[in-house]
Amino acid sequence: MKQDRPNILFITSDQQHWSTLGMFNDEIKTPNLDKLAAEGTAFTRAYCPNPTCTPTRASIITGKYPSQHGAYSLGTKLSEAEQTVGEIFLEQGYQTALIGKAHLQPLRGTEEFPSLEAYPILQDLDFWKAYNEPFYGFADIALARNHTNEAHVGQHYVLWMERKGFANWREHFLAPTGTMDETLRHTWHIPEEYHYNNWIAEETIERLEAYQEAEQPFFLWASFFDPHPDYFVPEPWDTMYDPEAITLPESRPGEHDANPPHFGLTQQKFPDFSAYQGHQEGHHGVHGFHSHLQDEASLRKDIAVYYGMVSMMDAYIGRILERLDALGLRDNTIVVFTTDHGHFFGQHGLIRKGPFHYEDMIKVPFLVRYPQHVPPNTRSSALQTLVDVAPTLLSLAGIPVPRCMTGVDQSAVWKGEAAAARDHVVIENRHEPDTVNLKTYVDARYKLTVYYNQTYGELFDLQEDPGEFQNLWDDPRSQDLKQRLLLKFLHAEMGKEPLPMPRVWGA
Repeated sequence: MKQDRPNILFITSDQQHWSTLGMFNDEIKTPNLDKLAAEGTAFTRAYCPNPTCTPTRASIITGKYPSQHGAYSLGTKLSEAEQTVGEIFLEQGYQTALIGKAHLQPLRGTEEFPSLEAYPILQDLDFWKAYNEPFYGFADIALARNHTNEAHVGQHYVLWMERKGFANWREHFLAPTGTMDETLRHTWHIPEEYHYNNWIAEETIERLEAYQEAEQPFFLWASFFDPHPDYFVPEPWDTMYDPEAITLPESRPGEHDANPPHFGLTQQKFPDFSAYQGHQEGHHGVHGFHSHLQDEASLRKDIAVYYGMVSMMDAYIGRILERLDALGLRDNTIVVFTTDHGHFFGQHGLIRKGPFHYEDMIKVPFLVRYPQHVPPNTRSSALQTLVDVAPTLLSLAGIPVPRCMTGVDQSAVWKGEAAAARDHVVIENRHEPDTVNLKTYVDARYKLTVYYNQTYGELFDLQEDPGEFQNLWDDPRSQDLKQRLLLKFLHAEMGKEPLPMPRVWGA
């Protein structure tokens, strides 16, 4: 490709624990992502801006925090009026494409807030056959909405399966679209060639080949759905890992005694979370507000399949990267791999996700490769947040960063020219309009979590207590530290306010 501007291949997983890479965990195999890390830099202190899908994904493409772009929770929509990084690249002559999961709009739309990812459009195949309009700055899209065998299957993924001659695809998905047995667990009997990992890889490679042929710069997002639960993966990936050989994450009796009340409720068989139901706009449920109790045998099997989902995804990411290199695009392409947020598989007695801002939930894997620019075989502890992705990619492409973006340009850090671009990150989580509203401040050593209209909170010393078992919020010896961190948190909140208009005159 004869052009000077860098291409961008942005690859994401969904709900992947930061440790589920072979480079960090010798019990899991991810040879392709490990190779990517060896060819670039692995950032070990990267965080999401919100531990749920929609808010973080919207932050990735807007360079803003959820409280700023408006898609603050699941069930909300990113306004089409928001400027996105895809739109900017498109204006600069780039080809832009999104393959896989978007989750920027809710499954149910309204007259005031219509949604392209909602029923019935979600499964209107004639609509998706004809759809050719830009979607949040992505001129070319191939979308799906389902995780594994969910009934939400539709859009371009179904069109692809039917194009491939997979006439009985409905047998592998739940009703109303499919007919799969709801009692099945762990082994997804869909043939691997029709799994959405293969769909994403094929569609991504097809775009890469077209861009290379046309000698066009591109911003291409390959957005995988795994390893988001439910835990389903085809053979042989379902038995790749022996449940009995897996090391279970640590949890300790009584560790939630000093935590906010909702932590302890998760350890009850029939917890009552009614106190957290909002009333201003109704109650739509909160991820994680249920019993997290699980017997050891089923937990081990879940982890084994979760690992299998990661390893299978890694294989298809490998196909994409292999083809990128074979096309001669390697040297001029920035490759970034990350996920939207973390995951619990037994850490602190918790499973899946929720408003529990342990590192397991808010820290994410983050790998960057850009030959001759990003140092190879390097690990960096420089603080990163996914809000910084958009401004950093624009900067690396030589495109001015809009003032409305509140993320930080990390390009000098990625290139190894600076030790750090920020001294803290902020994580937001406002799941209900009037309850479950928390924010976390993280710096090089400490983590502070504050709850709206509550006197409880969390304070962890990540240096002395990396496992986060000792909440120091009410510790008498830590009150001066808490006050200092509260002030730093206030300063961080003030500092991330957008300033879209520069001051150009003194009166």
